Amino acid sequence: MTRRTIESTVTIKGIGLHLGRKCDLTFRPAPSRTGVVFRRTDLPGRPEIKARVEEVTATERRTQLGEGKSAIHTVEHVLSAAAALELDDLMIDMSGPEPPILDGSSAPFYDALIGADIVEQEGEPDYLVLTEPLRVIDGNSVYEAHPADELSLDVTIEFSHPVIGRQAGRYVIGRDNYRRELAAARTFGFLSEVEELRAKGLIKGASTDNAVVLDDLGVVANELRWEDEFLRHKALDCVGDLALVGARVRAHIIAVRPSHRGTVTLVREMVRAGRRSTSTKKGVNSMAGTMSIEEIMKVLPHRYPFLLIDRILEIEGKQRIVGIKNVTINEPFFQGHFPGHPIMPGVLIIEAMAQVGGMLLMSSLGEATQKVVYFMSLDNVRFRKPVRPGDQLRFELDVIQVRGAVCKMHGVAKVDGELVAEADMAAMVRDR
Repeated sequence: MTRRTIESTVTIKGIGLHLGRKCDLTFRPAPSRTGVVFRRTDLPGRPEIKARVEEVTATERRTQLGEGKSAIHTVEHVLSAAAALELDDLMIDMSGPEPPILDGSSAPFYDALIGADIVEQEGEPDYLVLTEPLRVIDGNSVYEAHPADELSLDVTIEFSHPVIGRQAGRYVIGRDNYRRELAAARTFGFLSEVEELRAKGLIKGASTDNAVVLDDLGVVANELRWEDEFLRHKALDCVGDLALVGARVRAHIIAVRPSHRGTVTLVREMVRAGRRSTSTKKGVNSMAGTMSIEEIMKVLPHRYPFLLIDRILEIEGKQRIVGIKNVTINEPFFQGHFPGHPIMPGVLIIEAMAQVGGMLLMSSLGEATQKVVYFMSLDNVRFRKPVRPGDQLRFELDVIQVRGAVCKMHGVAKVDGELVAEADMAAMVRDR
């Protein structure tokens, strides 16, 4: 197999869906091993951002790469077309922060890339191949990824709207299948959400020309291309977010009520699983890699309602750990904090952070069940944003200093890439 790029350049012009700003997007050939890269030609230095999950900073109603002025918003439709064509190397120049929304689908991008003539070039393509199934739950979104020889999707969506309801379908993501079954499916939204989304600075460029809009009874101002166009667009978005693996994906994905945040979380899990299948080093850490709640409960003594972490995503030796907490309305503390305005208590955010840190300290112990972590001090605690039901807290802790039995760590808590809390803490491991 050889890598794939395009032979000539092609430009598409329009306005962005969420920011409403004009943008000229140009697809350009790229040398072997470049990968798929966005480049902001309107900014000094023409900053570049790789289409990789490590660069994701926001997932509300779209997928965003990078931060600040050089960020690229709403990349999923462009990446969906490129992934369906299995383009390994591609430069995407943009004169603004968001690709044109065009008709709300990926078909214009797909057709432009076909028109630029896809060619092969030297170098082996990168593949992500799973060796075992994985399962991810993110709020209402549930995913399974299974080993397979090709990329295929089983997608189910469910909306309490008379036109949508429950829809399900299976799609094999091949070049011709994608163009025929998914590429022309348009993004959609509800009139009842317009005011709220615009208050958040979103959908400034949205209209019935570039989205399927629904009121309480049905579709407004245009007609559906398929009865299940909503389902097909969700599948299209999944393909675009899966492209953030940075390789050709070989897996069968089952996605129930998928979201950008959920699919990005799945991608992170898949990347880690792929790495473990090719580069796991035995003996470095007896608990390295992803850990389920069952495995966490074998280490931590905490139980309901005080076990506040759901999964460990990564342990790097004795230096760094990443874990998550899915915050739901069923948390017992929301009954009183506060009625009608649920906010997770800051002290519990720090407690969850400490539990993740405790997993790092316990990870190198052969007899973890005979030990317990005591936290000795908290310093420089800062709360940046409230945490609400439906959020997923991501805790990242790094060891700063180890002196005797005492370990000092710095921890941060994020939601959708945004900092919500941070703290410095000191702890020690003692016999139970």
